[in-house]
Order: sequence, then C-alpha cells, then structure tokens
Amino acid sequence: MKKILLWVDVAVFLGVAVYAFRHAVWIPRECAGAVMAIVGFALWLEARRELGASFTPLAQARALVTTGLYARVRHPIYIFGTVAYCGLFLMIGYWGPFLCFMFISIGQVLRMRKEDAVLEQAFGDQYRAYRAGTWI
Repeated sequence: MKKILLWVDVAVFLGVAVYAFRHAVWIPRECAGAVMAIVGFALWLEARRELGASFTPLAQARALVTTGLYARVRHPIYIFGTVAYCGLFLMIGYWGPFLCFMFISIGQVLRMRKEDAVLEQAFGDQYRAYRAGTWI
C-alpha cells in the first residue's frame, strides 16, 4: 500500500494530462504548455528515479543525494513536478486550474523549506556545502 501512495501524484498528473491533451486545439499556448508538461514530467520521473529508496512523501533524511539532477538542483522533484503541472494548466487555459497551480506552488515552497530544515539538521555542514552549490 505504501508503494502505491508514493505514485498517487503521478497518477493524478497523468489523469489531468489525459484531459488536457484530449481537449487541446493546439493553439500556441497549448503547444507551449504541452512542451512544458512533457519535459517537466520526464525530468520529474528522472529525479524520482535518482532519489531511489530515499524518496518519501514526508520530509525525512534517509540519504543526501548529490548526483545527477541533484548535483545542480536541490529539489528537482518539486521543481519539475511544478513545471509539468504548470504546462498542463497552461494547456487547459482556465482560471480554476491556474489557481490550483498557485496553491500547489505555495505548497511546494513550504515543502522545500521543511525538507531543507530536516536535511540540514541530519547532515549539518555537508548539507550546507551542498546547498551552497545548488539552485533551489
């Protein structure tokens, strides 16, 4: 059951993606959104693969991953997941999904801050050095 819960966010994204792609008329805004959604989703999945067994829905300090996407971006799952959803909401083009995107973004920033605090407490100077060399 726990493994299933780890993939609920991906399932929700794919459900919204099916809706967005089925209703697209392929104007420039929708094309740009589709590119953002596809690239963001691919990088989101890659970040999850790279994090491996350290991935959890809650902020926990299992290991400090500093390779791959994590070598440059401190929170690639949050960043690329947000980019992917932004692309879908851009495709859909209504205010409601855009407002959802805004709330998702605020939630992601709060999660990043919480994760930073947990990792800094667990890994101390090693995490501070890593954080200084990465973006977001």
